[in-house]
Amino acid sequence: MSRNVRSMACSPEDVFRVLENGWLFPSWVVGASRMRDVAAEWPAVGSRLHHSFGVWPVLIDDSTEVLAYDPPRRFVLRARGWPVGEARVTIDVKPWRDGSLVRIQEEAVAGPGRFVPQPLMDLPLHWRNTETLHRLAYLAEGMAHARPGPSSVEAESSDGGGEAGR
Repeated sequence: MSRNVRSMACSPEDVFRVLENGWLFPSWVVGASRMRDVAAEWPAVGSRLHHSFGVWPVLIDDSTEVLAYDPPRRFVLRARGWPVGEARVTIDVKPWRDGSLVRIQEEAVAGPGRFVPQPLMDLPLHWRNTETLHRLAYLAEGMAHARPGPSSVEAESSDGGGEAGR
């Protein structure tokens, strides 16, 4: 199971404001390229996003379903990406210092990806989810009503690495 953690200069509610807007999904999820539809009841348990992944002209249409929703602490999704398979993605958010600590865990649960040895699967997932959290930080911090200081992205730029991927 791949795990990534990032501190963000915004509240857990700010992070969930992004997660709750299904139309923003391709803005923060690496690989998602466009939205086709968002269920009216999103992000209620059982609701779905209909998205595409890949790069034009090779786009694959699929969906992501909410398995658990406990704002502003936890969001669990079942992401479909056939022919690769399906993944369970858990996003945990907690207050930390003047902002939030966000952890994303991803594991293959169905399809061919489930048979790839975990260390081999974790390498690309770790890279992808480092960038996913980086994008989520841009959106959540940018949408925050009051930032306590520099964004995590600004801090990362000034110290050459910041919290990304830790």
